[in-house]
Amino acid sequence: MGSGELELPPGDEGHEGNSAEVPPGTVSLARPMQTGAIGPELDWDADAWREVRTRAQRAGRAYIWLNLVEQRLRAVVAAVLRPVYEPVHGDDWVVAAAGPAGQEWVQRAAAVREVSRRKGYLLDPADDNVISFLTLPQLRELMVQHWPCFEPYFDDRRDVELALDELEVTRNVVSRNRALSEAVLGQAERASARLLEMLGAGGDVPSARRLPVDAVEDLVGDRYADVVAVHSDRVRLLRQFPAEDIFGQARRLDAIGIGLNLLVQNFSGRRLLRLAEAGARIRLLFLNPASSAVKRRERELGMKRGELSRAVEMNILHMRRVRARLRDPGAFEIQVYDDTPRFTAYLVDGDGADGIAVVQSYLRRARGMEAPVLVLRGGNRVVTSKGVEDAGLFSTYKEEFELAWADSRPVS
Repeated sequence: MGSGELELPPGDEGHEGNSAEVPPGTVSLARPMQTGAIGPELDWDADAWREVRTRAQRAGRAYIWLNLVEQRLRAVVAAVLRPVYEPVHGDDWVVAAAGPAGQEWVQRAAAVREVSRRKGYLLDPADDNVISFLTLPQLRELMVQHWPCFEPYFDDRRDVELALDELEVTRNVVSRNRALSEAVLGQAERASARLLEMLGAGGDVPSARRLPVDAVEDLVGDRYADVVAVHSDRVRLLRQFPAEDIFGQARRLDAIGIGLNLLVQNFSGRRLLRLAEAGARIRLLFLNPASSAVKRRERELGMKRGELSRAVEMNILHMRRVRARLRDPGAFEIQVYDDTPRFTAYLVDGDGADGIAVVQSYLRRARGMEAPVLVLRGGNRVVTSKGVEDAGLFSTYKEEFELAWADSRPVS
């Protein structure tokens, strides 16, 4: 007899001590699965692994942003409210600031702090305080309750609250390990960057105005020199980084390639004219459409004879028409070279600390539209987890451009 006067069922027939008949009133127990049966049911196929890795990557990016925002908000709240409450309440200033409305959650945070202290979870003495255990919504509540104290530091309370509202959706998803869509991740990253800017923690890299410093780049940028983005082709580049964002505010533009289609076909001549009239210096270096290098490139791509040279010539003619409308044609230089083309590069504001570059290598069987694209941050400044260091690829391509420019000849 088993527990509760229930009789255990017999085993399989043919085993010693088993009976073929089951007495009435017995409870049937599940029999163990056969060896090997559990494997196929729990195994993940390639699609399942791909999906879970995608989820982890998105959650990881969102967590980095949320962590940055929470730490910055914690520092701001402490800087503003501690001088108000600490002189009277000492170490209990957070409890006093929370007041009766926040008594429950601040006491819960204090309890978690005590447990963490006893179990040795507090590895950094700087975290041995109640405010380090407050969550993002609780920090927000402290700001809202004491907004007159924070008002001198912010232009608009509504902007701050809207950004925090957007982040709350992501925080809820990430904290519960749920699936995070690409759209929600993008919204969270934009809201985080906007909120960090409001909290006075914007990127100190000058080029961040054109190409914002991503949270992931800020942490692992030293692994990838000054490469801040890689796109499989030019179409994907332009979806995330339109030509207007690349060239629209340029003070200086140096470009080298075969036909410079990224500029000529995606940025209007009228906009280019306005840039030059506003003082921008432009140097465009095309492959000579009459050179043997163009013919070799046509054969590589399987193009008809003269097709590529005509396309390059049309682009040069278009740029000449733009230049002809300038009062100072010297600000808009066009030259051609005869060497074998190795890469195309668009160096924007390469003479300053806020420059960026878009670079593609030429592949034997792929046109420029289909080749992988690197986006570089210029100024010889590389964002790393230890700060900003001097290194990168930008200066390499800039030097190559200057060498090619020196060996080229002008187009009249």
